[in-house]
Amino acid sequence: MPQVMEFKLPDLGEGLTEAEIVRWLVAVGDVVAIDQPVVEVETAKAMVEVPCPYGGVVTARFGEEGEELPVGAPLITVAVGAQSMPAGAAEVTEADGSGEAPRPLIGYGSDHSRPARRRRVRPVTAAVSAPAAAAAPAPAVPAAVVAAPAPAASGAPAAAGGPVPVISPLVRKLAKDGGVDLRALHGSGPEGLILRADVEAALAALRAPAPAPAPAAASVAAQGERIPLKGLRGAVAEKLSRSRSEIPDATCWVDADATELMAARAAMNAVGGPKISVLALLARICTAALAKYPELNSTVDLAAKEIVRLPSVHLGFAAQTERGLVVPVVRDAQGRNPESLSAEFARLTELARSGRLAPADLTGGTFTLNNYGVFGVDGSTPIINHPEAAMLGVGRIIDKPWVHEGQLAVRKVVQLSLTFDHRVCDGGTAGGFLRHVADCVESPAVLLRTL
Repeated sequence: MPQVMEFKLPDLGEGLTEAEIVRWLVAVGDVVAIDQPVVEVETAKAMVEVPCPYGGVVTARFGEEGEELPVGAPLITVAVGAQSMPAGAAEVTEADGSGEAPRPLIGYGSDHSRPARRRRVRPVTAAVSAPAAAAAPAPAVPAAVVAAPAPAASGAPAAAGGPVPVISPLVRKLAKDGGVDLRALHGSGPEGLILRADVEAALAALRAPAPAPAPAAASVAAQGERIPLKGLRGAVAEKLSRSRSEIPDATCWVDADATELMAARAAMNAVGGPKISVLALLARICTAALAKYPELNSTVDLAAKEIVRLPSVHLGFAAQTERGLVVPVVRDAQGRNPESLSAEFARLTELARSGRLAPADLTGGTFTLNNYGVFGVDGSTPIINHPEAAMLGVGRIIDKPWVHEGQLAVRKVVQLSLTFDHRVCDGGTAGGFLRHVADCVESPAVLLRTL
């Protein structure tokens, strides 16, 4: 008899605690191989395909597309043969009602030297239900499911005194904890097999409250629209709140004449080859300024009460997408030239807009460059991207009256804003950094002296 294994939503890394089901890649009754992706989920950081560590036949799925699941919640159950179980896997037991603890997405430890054993099994029809650990509150169940348990394939419940058609110990425990009499249930599986969905439907029927009267239209209008603060928006809100609560930040700003910088970019792009972006030039200026003022490429270790100066510049940059604002990270930006920086910015921006950034692309930044000028604004007071120590904001580059060489002229002017953690440095250091950036913008030849 095959063993029924429960696969839970694994720890996707970087402190993520939940994910939203975007698309199921398998259906109940499908045969899956070890480490085959079974579901596509969206975290607060990226879209991820989740592979299952078990090979066998999918007997149930948990969670609807668009539903958010916590880490550790059941995703699917798989009927596996003894030879198709990955090394170190444990069968679901009645003692604790759960399988092995959630493991990180990378490194399941599957035994790839032993191929998955494929079996021809009749498809099992099981209702897709919301995830519910035994200790967690029961989620809402569609009315069609709440109305009555699934009809039995055999047409009748188990006879009194006879064997109860249940394979999974987890189903038995779920029924026992919820006070459901398995003998009274009609199993929806083959030959009347009682599935987890059947027990959950019975539990939902027991717990379902009486329908509440619909609120008056005026009351709904007064309450306004409620938008869940979850996913990417929730992660951004949490990070910004933490930044404001933990970091004593300060902001300084300066207007700079970017005419020479724009002329230098035009000359570089006129010789052919890959085009160099303004963002890449500003990033190169930032890395040069951070080499001169390393205090701003650091983080604060509160537990050790230490400032940690970081050896490499992993440069984050703000990118607006349909999902919201994300901050991809260019690794080791200090060793890249403008051409390399342009290519990497373009690559990460395309991944961000298509929702294909990996969690590793969005973490580990040490300094952030925020070009909010693309929104047509001149200035802002950036909020530091915790746990970094500073962020440089860049406004739009626009023609303005400017005194140049003693004469009033129309020049291309940009406002630069630096928000910094006042614990890592004082205003003199922050001002020196910002002034150096402005000097390089106004006269790109200054940058050559720092290379």
